[in-house]
Amino acid sequence: MVETGIRKWLITATVILCSMLELIDVSIVNVALTDMMGNLGATLNEVSWVVAAYAIANVIIIPMAGFLSDRLGRRAYFIGSVVVFTIASVFCGLSTGIWELVAFRFLQGMAGGALLTTSQTILVESFPEEELGLANGLFGMGVIIGPTIGPTLGGYIVDNLSWHWIFFINLPVGTVAALLAYTFVRERPRTASAGRRSTDWLGIGLLVLGVGSLQLVLEKGREEDWFQSAFILAMSALAAAGIIGFIVRMLRTEQPIVDLRVLRYRNVAVGTFLSFIMGFGLFGSVFIFPIFAQQILGYTATQTGELLIPGALLGGFMMPLVGRLIAAGVSPKYLIPLGFALFAVFTFMMAGIITPETSQADFFWPLLVRGLGLGFLFLPLTFLSLQGLKGRDIPQSTGINNMLRQLGGSFGIAVLATYLGNRTVYNRALLGSHLSVNDPNVMNQVHGIANRLAASGTNAVEATQQAYRVLSGMLSQQAALVTYTDVFQVLGAFFLLCIPLVLFIRRVKGAGATGPVSLH
Repeated sequence: MVETGIRKWLITATVILCSMLELIDVSIVNVALTDMMGNLGATLNEVSWVVAAYAIANVIIIPMAGFLSDRLGRRAYFIGSVVVFTIASVFCGLSTGIWELVAFRFLQGMAGGALLTTSQTILVESFPEEELGLANGLFGMGVIIGPTIGPTLGGYIVDNLSWHWIFFINLPVGTVAALLAYTFVRERPRTASAGRRSTDWLGIGLLVLGVGSLQLVLEKGREEDWFQSAFILAMSALAAAGIIGFIVRMLRTEQPIVDLRVLRYRNVAVGTFLSFIMGFGLFGSVFIFPIFAQQILGYTATQTGELLIPGALLGGFMMPLVGRLIAAGVSPKYLIPLGFALFAVFTFMMAGIITPETSQADFFWPLLVRGLGLGFLFLPLTFLSLQGLKGRDIPQSTGINNMLRQLGGSFGIAVLATYLGNRTVYNRALLGSHLSVNDPNVMNQVHGIANRLAASGTNAVEATQQAYRVLSGMLSQQAALVTYTDVFQVLGAFFLLCIPLVLFIRRVKGAGATGPVSLH
């Protein structure tokens, strides 16, 4: 239902606020895990479920949001999701045990995943076709800025209050969002068959089994040593069985809960797949940079988050400009390669500045280029994934698109974390192979350190032992620096290799989203 005047902009503010609530909570807890462990008496393995539960719930509910919105009524489902998310947030903050917190995080993730897809659908349907670029650009601001400011906001709250307040802060924001949604969001006219549709419980079960198991593998794989673990092998088998069964079921049933048939349109399919790759880069880079900044350079979570903000703001502010370019007839086929190329430039710039003395100022331009790249990726990909779709196909496509972007992020984090760990071991062994007690330069270094320690009062034997430990620490740090350089270079090469995929995009005449483009 197209809106006009002040109502359109109030709805816009409401849905962007709700989508940012969901996306901030994806990353805000990461900086509070250590405090949670101490306060709740939890192990690292147990507290990691606080992150995993939310991610698993998200990826399960996001593709189902279109079905649930159609079945329950979009307005009621949206408002209900805001209310449940807010209440679950309060109970997360009140939790006194780790598994109680995990349970409420799962509930929070279920409601949050619904907010993301339903918000985008409401926004797209509130704007006329000629303003869809602007609508998606405004939504994209929240998608890019949300995950970026999450760690900064979380770090500030934990440093000045306690971890409980990263959840309590959602109460006033969620309350305002619920009131705005109740006042301004209208119910979409429902199709005649919406209320009579039977619930495909088998399809729901296969979806939960497939994507839930897959997300669990991605969240816990590295911790469990991947396929050396019987648990990961079992979950992988369940994921494969569930996803294959789900796809077959959705293509055969007349009333699918997730209509995969929207992917028969070539540009929709290509846009959705490239969104997966963008998720890999968006969440993967947000994951890898803070680890480097905090573990190698010793920055606090707040300092690290502050470094990411200028680039995120630039990416957000680029959205309306990119939207105007699309409206003026510039094809996503030309904008997407620019986005991937800028992302590659960002990674190569990062690889070039990594040293033990890298300053905060050194990160400014690379992270600004990253934000610029995201600005040229999100909106064109969203345009492709919705091109020419109408009615209930819009929430179906946004659900699939958002799910794959989230899964892309999970794949990115899992792959980069594994590569980081394995490559560090490899680089340390490689560098260590050049150190020998028979090498005069090495022994001169050891003796120099030992002499300085002895001069401060340490006995000769202990000074020599400490010197070897210092040298080992220097070796580990150097191996880590080389590894982070490798990681950013590999990421850059990956994005350059993705650019030829735009050749599969079919050119559509006209500025607007005209008819869908079939794969056939």
